[in-house]
Amino acid sequence: MSELRFDPIRRRWSIIATERRFRPHEFKRSGPEQPGDVGACPFEYGNEGATPLEILALSKEPRQPNTPNWQVRVVPNKFPALGIEGELSREAVGMFDKVNGIGAHEVIIETPDHHRTAADMTPEEIFLVFKAWRERLIDLRRDIRIRYVLFFKNHGRDAGASLYHPHSQLIATPIIPTALVEELNVAREHWGRKERCIFCDLIKQERSFGDRIALETDRFVLLEPFAASFPFETWLMPKDHSHDFALCTDQILQDLARLVRDFLRRIRKLLDDPPYNFILHTAPSPHPRPGQPRYWTTIEFDYHWHIEFVPRITRIAGFEWGSGYSINPTPPEEAARFLRELTTDDDG
Repeated sequence: MSELRFDPIRRRWSIIATERRFRPHEFKRSGPEQPGDVGACPFEYGNEGATPLEILALSKEPRQPNTPNWQVRVVPNKFPALGIEGELSREAVGMFDKVNGIGAHEVIIETPDHHRTAADMTPEEIFLVFKAWRERLIDLRRDIRIRYVLFFKNHGRDAGASLYHPHSQLIATPIIPTALVEELNVAREHWGRKERCIFCDLIKQERSFGDRIALETDRFVLLEPFAASFPFETWLMPKDHSHDFALCTDQILQDLARLVRDFLRRIRKLLDDPPYNFILHTAPSPHPRPGQPRYWTTIEFDYHWHIEFVPRITRIAGFEWGSGYSINPTPPEEAARFLRELTTDDDG
């Protein structure tokens, strides 16, 4: 029988529709993604002039800015959602509120190889991507106008990727996104009642149950949420309490890269390389503000950074929009078992 399950962290309900139970092979796509003309791609070696001037580049050897021989390259988005120039202003519009579009929108070009998806990269290559994320997070927080920096990766057209070449993005905003405010408030309330991190409690509980743990290493755990909104929705969290991705050492990022590579290779094999979204949730920028919520005083203890992964293999329809509920035809316990039992050909 189907179940309605409540997620106390995101405060939302999901229907786990066991009557519709879907197996991985039933999530089929219409056809493979077409990579397009490599020579015309602005993210290729030699096409550095087709992008705005680079902000950061990681390379094996010294190089001149905006030239080839980089491994990871960060540039402003050519069509930004928000812009870095100008003064921040907030105003009321009748009963509404308005903030001008100050922020940042950047592209992290993850590899010079047009065809080398994250699942194909080595752990060292993925580590460099996470290192670039960390460096950009630290740098953007120096701007007191920035309240939050959201890192995300859209893989595949159905997940929102407009270019095939492997890349991720960041958007820095002058307000904290609603989804993060909800998580921060829940974490603060849990800490206020129990003086424990709700995410640490979740990890401890799920490890004791075991049936929703997909993968685990010395430092990280990959789990399918109890009230997963989508089939194979996955959360990746550090076992040791840490509120801020910016505090990750190189060793932690290297361990994270190995786990992410293993997971993405399993997902690719299990679901036939699905489109997906990969999102980092971390602490907001630590700039004190008049009248800010009390969670800023305890955030080091009550929040816990994590990565959310959502394959785009089902669609949101009228019931989901109208109710705020999700219908998930794959129980998270089964999704975790499929991922655990899968073997991949690992070339290191």
